[in-house]
Amino acid sequence: MIQLWNVYSWSRRQYALLAVLAALAVLIAASGSYRPATVSAAAGDCDIGAGDQASQQLMVFDPSAADWNLASALKWSWAPSAVNGFSNPTPGWGLPTEMKLRNNCAFGGGQWAVVTDSNGLAAIISYPAGTKKWYLNLSANLQSGELLPNGNVAIASTSAGGWVRVYASSQGASASTFDDYVLSGTRGVLWDPQYNVLWAVGDTYLVALLVQGSPAAPVLTESYKVALPNTGGHELQPVYGNTDRLWISTNTNVYQYEKTTKTWSASYPGASSINRAGVRSVGNQISGQVIQTVPGGGCTLNTWCTDTVDFFLTDATRTKTGAAFYKARILNPEYQ
Repeated sequence: MIQLWNVYSWSRRQYALLAVLAALAVLIAASGSYRPATVSAAAGDCDIGAGDQASQQLMVFDPSAADWNLASALKWSWAPSAVNGFSNPTPGWGLPTEMKLRNNCAFGGGQWAVVTDSNGLAAIISYPAGTKKWYLNLSANLQSGELLPNGNVAIASTSAGGWVRVYASSQGASASTFDDYVLSGTRGVLWDPQYNVLWAVGDTYLVALLVQGSPAAPVLTESYKVALPNTGGHELQPVYGNTDRLWISTNTNVYQYEKTTKTWSASYPGASSINRAGVRSVGNQISGQVIQTVPGGGCTLNTWCTDTVDFFLTDATRTKTGAAFYKARILNPEYQ
C-alpha cells in the first residue's frame, strides 16, 4: 500500500512539474525573445547555400538541421581546384560572396551555380559535381551573379562606381565578350522570365534592363528605373509564391517591390521582425519561411560578415562557429 501511494504521489508531482514547464514555455514564446532550436523543413523547401569567407569555400546546409556545426548538417562544400577544372591557386578566389543555383537547358540541362567573389572570380559550375563550365577573374569587387536562360551570365559589381555586365559565357569556358550598364553601387541582379528583363539594384535605384543583341554579342538597354525608398540597395531576390513581388533590402529597411504598380511595400507576413536595418541577404522558401543575414554575431573577420543565418516564420537561428557569411541563399533553382 505504501509503495503504491509513493508511485501515485510521484506521478502527480511529475505531471505538475510538466504543466509548469509547459506554461513557462508559452510565456517565453509570447514574449518574442525565444527562438526554437529546431525547424522542420516543409515539403519542397530548399537547402541553404552561403560563401564562408573564413574557410574560403562555399557551403550548403540542411535548413532543418538544428546545429550547423555537426557534419551531418553540411550537405555540400566547394572551392576551386585543379580537380574541378580550375588552376591551383585560383586567381580571384578568397572572399566568396554568393552562389545562386539555376536550372538551365542551354548547357544540356541539369543545375548550375553562379559563383562570385569579392576578389574577382566569376564562375559557372555544375551542381553538385562542381565542375567548371565558365570562369574569368574580373579583378573587381563582385557582389552577385545570375545565369540567363541562354547560358550567358550577368554579374553585379561595386567597382569603378558600380556596374552590371552580361558576359557571353554561352560561347565558351573563358568567353570574355560583354556589355555593361553603369549603376552606382550595384549589388544584386535577377532574371525575370515573366517580363524578360534583368533586374539590378544599386545604391539609389532598382533598374529593369533589356538583354538584347545575340548570345555571342549581348547588349544591355535600360527599360525603366525606379528610385529606392531610401539609399543603400543591397539585396534583390524573388518573392517565391508571388511573381509580382521582389525582395529588396536597403541600409535601413527590407521592402517588397510590386512590379505591376511599381510601388514599395513594407507590409508582408512577418514584416515586424524581417523589416530591419543592415540586411545583406533575404529570401523565402516556397513554404513562406524567410532567411536573412545581418553583419555581426560572432564574426570578426570583417565588417560585413556573420556566423549566423536568421529564420523567420518559423523563427530560429543557425550558427556555424567561426564562419564568415556575407549572403545566404535559398537554393531554389527556379527564377520565380
